[in-house]
Amino acid sequence: MLLVGRMLAMGINFTVQVLTVRYLAKSAYGAFAYALSVVSLSSSISLLGLDKAVARFVPIYQEQEDYGRMFGAILLALGTALGIGLSIILFFFGARNILATRYMSEPLLISLLLIVIALAPLQALDSLFENLLAVFAGARAIFFRRHLMGPGLRLAAVLLVMVSRSNVYLLAAGYLAGGALGTCLFGLLFFQVVRRQKLLQHWRGRRVIIPVREILRFSMPLLTTDAALILRSSLVVVLLQAMAGTVAVAEFRAVLPLADVNLLVFQSFRYLFTPLAARLYARQDQPGLNDLYWKTAVWITVFSFPVFAATFALARPVTLFIFGERYASSANVLAILAAGSYLNAALGFNYHTLSVYGRVRYLVITDVTSALFGLALNLLLIPSYGALGAAISVSAALLANNLLNHAGMLRSTGIDLFQPRYLRVYATIVGALAVLLLAQFFLHPPLILGVALTALVAVLLIRLNRGVMEVGETFPELARLPVARWLFVG
Repeated sequence: MLLVGRMLAMGINFTVQVLTVRYLAKSAYGAFAYALSVVSLSSSISLLGLDKAVARFVPIYQEQEDYGRMFGAILLALGTALGIGLSIILFFFGARNILATRYMSEPLLISLLLIVIALAPLQALDSLFENLLAVFAGARAIFFRRHLMGPGLRLAAVLLVMVSRSNVYLLAAGYLAGGALGTCLFGLLFFQVVRRQKLLQHWRGRRVIIPVREILRFSMPLLTTDAALILRSSLVVVLLQAMAGTVAVAEFRAVLPLADVNLLVFQSFRYLFTPLAARLYARQDQPGLNDLYWKTAVWITVFSFPVFAATFALARPVTLFIFGERYASSANVLAILAAGSYLNAALGFNYHTLSVYGRVRYLVITDVTSALFGLALNLLLIPSYGALGAAISVSAALLANNLLNHAGMLRSTGIDLFQPRYLRVYATIVGALAVLLLAQFFLHPPLILGVALTALVAVLLIRLNRGVMEVGETFPELARLPVARWLFVG
């Protein structure tokens, strides 16, 4: 359900992206993307890493029937995100004149930012509710709110702007209204789930224990992880604006969502991986954790391949077809960003596994190291290469972070990082990519033929590796579906 929901959400969000890029002028889109990047950065600050903390501690407290601390952790996370988010809004409104004169010379930038900055606490609360629903409710609630309603509201805002022939200001206001409505619904869904599971009967106001020290000791160091993520997404846009202008921001941000489609399968499993891994860790089930890690890593690698092939081997024709000749320079940006996203997905949930094991200090070291590495590359490459330099910096930092996390797992988790039975999967992936690159280089097929060849190669990959992947054994319900049975059941 989460995979299908993620596909629907990415499809709708991608439609929103294409319509926005094609409708707005390049400079207006760059300014709008810049404002949303500042919102994303502010939202991460509001969270203080507490979204990761609730995903780890809330299921552990529930498993131990420590309901006082369970409710306390939830209240701490929600209250902190709301308080910091409101403070950020007040800061931007109070400092708007200084920002406009010193840092944002274009009036459009500060105007859009003041409209959408209220999304910062709303997005932070959304992230917390999403992780909490993954703990208590599973896939259904996340499917509706995150994958259908949220993208649908953004699509409605874009269509309203286009039909009314309005400008980017109305688009920003539509995003804000949709975010407010979505957060209210998320909160209502969470309350209904808690009541349905009869967890409220364990509520004892005087017995609620807010585990400030335990939660913050875990979450505060993980702010470095958020900093590394911000550097790979939001901060790089801010640097692009400062050193290369809004046009460079547009060239980078236009294709970034397309590259992020490589994370579709990865993100679909992510919401349920951490709570499940945390429960296995609490039961000291090391074989179960090892099997969970490798199965998810292999599934993600194979199922993400079609998107990677389309955004890497077919980067130029795909970019021209979707965004037009104005964004031809973004084709190489897309290829580099796609490579970084796919490698991040294919290496599995190394960060989440280290988090479950409580290896916070090591995560801090790897995040700081990769963040500084990425920042140095951005400062070095953006002035000369603009959006292309930003893409190289983002992908290089992402790869460095993953390799460091793998080294940490090898040393301290007991997860077996070398399993010969899975080598065939990765070998066939490399071979399939080589075939597609050679076909594109020598034959230059039309886009429709390139997509058809990519789909054929992807199907062959699944058929060749279905015995190793064991998807049919894990999900026996697939045997009831003719196409799925042919693909997955040996």
